[in-house]
Amino acid sequence: MSERFELLIFDWDGTLFDSIGWIVECLQRAMADCGLPVPNEATAKSVIGLGLHEAMAVLCPGGSPDLAARLAQCYRRHYGARPVTAADLFEGVPDMLAELRSRGYRLAVATGKARSGLDQALAATGTDVWFQATRCADETASKPDPLMLHQLMAELRVAPERTLMIGDALHDLHMARNARVAAVGVGCGASARAALAALQPLACLERTPELLDLLP
Repeated sequence: MSERFELLIFDWDGTLFDSIGWIVECLQRAMADCGLPVPNEATAKSVIGLGLHEAMAVLCPGGSPDLAARLAQCYRRHYGARPVTAADLFEGVPDMLAELRSRGYRLAVATGKARSGLDQALAATGTDVWFQATRCADETASKPDPLMLHQLMAELRVAPERTLMIGDALHDLHMARNARVAAVGVGCGASARAALAALQPLACLERTPELLDLLP
């Protein structure tokens, strides 16, 4: 890959952080708590990457705002019951981030997590030192709306053609396309590698640290 990128924007869950199985379980528990049909694994995975309220609206179409809020509250309670540690990062992620910064890349995060959740995760994993900017779904538009990418590029003063989005979900790649930003898919998270490849990203990797082999 040529030397075209300056800014690398990563999704968090399923891209840098190995949390997809836990998110699915927490979504299923939240639905059960509220007396609703429990989604299967594929359905639960399909909403990962959306903002929490948007995800709940998909899982419970036609539900009232009060129900969506109750579902979100139940999900947060279950998700917060397990401590976040650096051991939950995918193998090789800390070294990858350090190496990318040493090569001169600017790094950012665009995630469906809430701000409080991302800040906690960054601090607990020690990865907060590597990122120059972050955006969360509760402070901007949810994926696949391109707003969080536009905001990150504006904050860091990097043009779309110099920006690369890296994510594990179809929502990430659709967001990148909507922002006219190049993307790389990773098959270690919410969406199957074949489904990601169908959207024709620049590459579709098995593991996120393989990005080091693509970038100069």
